[in-house]
Amino acid sequence: MSAFETSPLASENERLILDIVRRHQPIARAAITGHTNLAQQSVHRLIEALISRGLLRAAAPLKGTRGQPSPTIELVKESACAVGISINTDSAILSLADFGCNIIAQETLKMVPGDRQATLATLSRSLESLLERHGISRERLAGLGFAMSGFFVLDNHVFNAPEPLRDWSLIDLRPELEEIFQLPVWLENNATTGAIGESLRGVGRRCQTFAYLSFNYGFGGGLVLEGRPYLGFHGNAGEFSVIYNPDESPRRPALQYLITTLRENGINVASIEDLRQNFDPSWPGVQDWLDETMPMLDRLIATLIGVLDPQAIVFGGQLPAELGRMMISRASMPSGRRHRYGVAPAEAQLLLSEVNGDAAATGAALLPFKFRYFL
Repeated sequence: MSAFETSPLASENERLILDIVRRHQPIARAAITGHTNLAQQSVHRLIEALISRGLLRAAAPLKGTRGQPSPTIELVKESACAVGISINTDSAILSLADFGCNIIAQETLKMVPGDRQATLATLSRSLESLLERHGISRERLAGLGFAMSGFFVLDNHVFNAPEPLRDWSLIDLRPELEEIFQLPVWLENNATTGAIGESLRGVGRRCQTFAYLSFNYGFGGGLVLEGRPYLGFHGNAGEFSVIYNPDESPRRPALQYLITTLRENGINVASIEDLRQNFDPSWPGVQDWLDETMPMLDRLIATLIGVLDPQAIVFGGQLPAELGRMMISRASMPSGRRHRYGVAPAEAQLLLSEVNGDAAATGAALLPFKFRYFL
């Protein structure tokens, strides 16, 4: 049982208004009603209530409009902040976001997070330093979002994480996190928070339904349907690796296998982060890995298109951008097959993540806002 209140801090209709403003700002006050199924008087009351609470404010009218222009409405970005922590096999990332869903700061700790207690103590000290540097009081913090590699077990958000994160696995992390950080806590795997970060700060600003591929030490993903993250009954929607049988698993697009291939070819890559920062497409072993992996990825892409019919499939996680472009250029789409009458169905765009910084850490910082204020 959580010791902290994690329920929404706005009603469903208030969250609707806040989310409309978030997605469309700057937006004329008179235009907000058209994005809802509510009466104009109801929208007016909701906006006034949110202004009185300091979450919205009126701003200058849009330029170039005829007649008496309506003032715009915007989020009061300084009204609240949220904290995000993302734990990868070789890094721990701390993020701070404002109410406008902007990342104020994002820091990568220079440590391997194998020891849970040591990592959390370092993160706690780093957070206090970050708040002090940016002049943010704890009273403004809406909560903490926590993301980690792995999937959930035991029906209560207990992680089964990759072997390098054994110390974080099979325990209920929420009470420990709440005690250390003294904040309400939301937990999701880092592929899901990557999808949430993409939804709020990247491709999701124009695509409401997409699949997010998270290339990390392992391989997983997240789903965003009609603008909302889809978590699944057990919280594990997006565990795309389950489509591969044990014999195929070493050929799935997990970056641990690329590092193994590179080392076998004499390229000393120290970690996933080292790969992301220093990737060279001419390295020996890259093409061999792509030859092995792309048929596995093509199968997943075809499955997602056939089952989900998304607007986009986003290549994200810790994937080096140039490697992502190589994979997208080599991907085989279902439309390449022969179709009746020579007419193929429309298909998803394959896109690189558009989130600046670490998408999983960004999404983790936005979890408290997503579940307390927005839709």
